[in-house]
Amino acid sequence: MPLTFTLDPAVDRDLRDGILDLWTDVTNAGGAVGFVAPVTRDEIRPELVRHFVHMAEGHSRLLIGRDETGQVAAAAFLTFNTHRLMTHWLWLYTVMVHPGHQGKGHGRDLLTAAAEAARGLDGIEAIRLTCRGGLGLERFYASCGYKEVGRIPDAIRVAPDDTRDDIHLWLPLR
Repeated sequence: MPLTFTLDPAVDRDLRDGILDLWTDVTNAGGAVGFVAPVTRDEIRPELVRHFVHMAEGHSRLLIGRDETGQVAAAAFLTFNTHRLMTHWLWLYTVMVHPGHQGKGHGRDLLTAAAEAARGLDGIEAIRLTCRGGLGLERFYASCGYKEVGRIPDAIRVAPDDTRDDIHLWLPLR
């Protein structure tokens, strides 16, 4: 079943808890979404609150994908660039699909929905995102139209003896 995507859903307890569950499950399954497993909802909560504050201030937009039961199954944050010379593109942060929904094309659907949402925003001409090296994510993003435009070797330290490249990707919307 396809996911149903909503830009700027009403933030309530169910949505908050759904995103916390999603973020925790994705991280603990090995996903590269800002944390390293094992992680708890309580460890993720402050970061989610920061995203909600950015949303309330008008700096960020939330895209949610729900499955056929209405559960949060995917999410991404579209964040405006505040530098006056770079307001024509936005950042795509915390791109997540629940592990139970992976392998069904929902990641590609989420990126398509994010691009459609960005195209609907005044003045936005491109999306930029970064991903953690060592997981093959850059190949997935490339298959969705993103181009690798930079790589910073060993910029991400996931453990004392484990550093990864910080890979920068770009998707023109025109």
